[in-house]
Amino acid sequence: MSDAKLLAAIERSDTEQLQISISEYKGKSYLNMRIFYTTDGGSTWLPTKKGVTFTPDQLDLLEEAIQDARKEFMSEEV
Repeated sequence: MSDAKLLAAIERSDTEQLQISISEYKGKSYLNMRIFYTTDGGSTWLPTKKGVTFTPDQLDLLEEAIQDARKEFMSEEV
C-alpha cells in the first residue's frame, strides 16, 4: 500500500481521531475512514482495525447519504 493522502482528521478524544484519506492498493484508489490512536501525545498516530473503505464508484452514494443526514439534522433544529 502506498502512502495515504490525508484529507481530514476529526478529533474524537485526546488520544483518538478519525482520519479520512485516499490511498492506493494494488493499483486502485480508495477512500478510507479509519480510527487512529496515539500513546505519545499526538506525535505518532497508529491505525486501528475500526474503519471503512470506499471505492470511487461508491462516493456518490456516500455523498447522498451525507446530504440526507444534513437535511435530517437541519429539520430537527427547527
